[in-house]
Amino acid sequence: MNYDVIVIGGGPVGMMLAEELALADVKVCVLEKLEDTSPYSRALSIHPRTLEMLDLRGLKSELLKIGKPLPTGHFAGLETRLDFTVIDSSSNYSLFIAQSETEKVLEQRAKELGADIRRGMEVLSVTQSSDSVEVIASGASGQITLTAAYAVGADGAGSMVRKQANIAFNGTDATLTAVQGDVILKNPPQTSVVSSFNEKGMIMIVPVTKEMHRVVFIDPERNAIPKDEPVTLEELRSGMIRMLGDDYGISDPYWMTRFGNATRQAERYREGRLFLAGDAAHIHFPAGGQGMNVGLQEAMNLGWKLAAEVKGWAPEVLLDSYHAERFPVNTALLRNTRVQTLLFGTDFSPTTIHLRKMISDLLQSPDANYRLACQIAAVDVHYNEQENVSSHLLNGSRLAEIKLLSQNGDVFSSYELFRDGKYILLNLASDKVTEDIVSHLQHQHFKFVSATLAEQAKGWENVHTVLIRPDGYIAWAISATEADLINRMEQGIKQISRG
Repeated sequence: MNYDVIVIGGGPVGMMLAEELALADVKVCVLEKLEDTSPYSRALSIHPRTLEMLDLRGLKSELLKIGKPLPTGHFAGLETRLDFTVIDSSSNYSLFIAQSETEKVLEQRAKELGADIRRGMEVLSVTQSSDSVEVIASGASGQITLTAAYAVGADGAGSMVRKQANIAFNGTDATLTAVQGDVILKNPPQTSVVSSFNEKGMIMIVPVTKEMHRVVFIDPERNAIPKDEPVTLEELRSGMIRMLGDDYGISDPYWMTRFGNATRQAERYREGRLFLAGDAAHIHFPAGGQGMNVGLQEAMNLGWKLAAEVKGWAPEVLLDSYHAERFPVNTALLRNTRVQTLLFGTDFSPTTIHLRKMISDLLQSPDANYRLACQIAAVDVHYNEQENVSSHLLNGSRLAEIKLLSQNGDVFSSYELFRDGKYILLNLASDKVTEDIVSHLQHQHFKFVSATLAEQAKGWENVHTVLIRPDGYIAWAISATEADLINRMEQGIKQISRG
């Protein structure tokens, strides 16, 4: 075979997956139709959990050089913002950054790790047999046929991979459309961000660069226009005047597009040797800036699992756990985007205006605000506990960054342990029990680290040993008071390997 894995689609999700696979020394190829990174950025935000995951791989620092941290997010454009600063995270903010810049950073890292990135390649077909996948693609040099053990469709809402795998895309068609334009405003508004909802429509204006603003609105007089109909500068201008009474000197459109609220999810994320990720697996109204974020989270979830299978150590159920874990997460995502669409896109009556005011007032309650902030930030994602291991509060939860003290007395971040994408078996008890267990078990795919907590961390009191997955979720934790400590640890370690 030519490759272990072929990734179809080279947007941020495809590049993230390629980076994860190449990190594990998997021979991976990305096939992307575009010759260069698209300069048009649908996504402008990287939320807290995604930033944490990128931090695990040492990528967050690169993105911070480009983007701007923002302390808040929003739900349906309500007046009360969601406060990310109260989240227990070293990335308790949203990073404002163009999708194109995120993609470039991910592509560069994937290339550095040895991924084969082939641009200007349009995939014509994907077929699978019992032991391989065949991909036919066409480029400037003609048609080629490539084979791999697996293929992943990260090829967007119209995913050819999904269609050829005969995976149903269940959901609803668009019932409304919105318009978006990246433009020059010669007389920009005095406030940096404009967000308005009234009987004439919903509109948001945000600065994208020093020179350019993004104008997004839903115009009740034109919200039934098919999304394929081109947006004009005059449409943007007239909408702004109608909703705000001012067009702020709009001119020089860089990118204009129309988008709808079609909401669909693939019936399954795996069909044999074919997988789906990102928009190929689910589409929704871009409410709360969550789409690219969940796609990147899926790429990390799938990446290490595919690598484990390719390298021959994955338990039988590991690849199926990708769908089992991510499908319910995205079901919840589609639910919250539907609610947001209802709040800012379907009705502009006094009743809806009053409803928005009521919910906005409720979000002034710290508990309510925190709950929605955690949902948009994706720090509330929790996976099922591993079987036959002691129950613990940390099991299945994400790893929030903690500070550790090495045996040499150096303080370091727990995230530094994940640069090479392996499981981490972390012993905090300063005893030889875990070391003795590890010494007679095969453990090429995880690293054993002995350290102590450099500072207190919620939920980590009295933890003896913890096994943390490559994507930064806790497989299991065992308390120092566990009665059957040795047996539980041995079982927990053995369950992450085949055999």
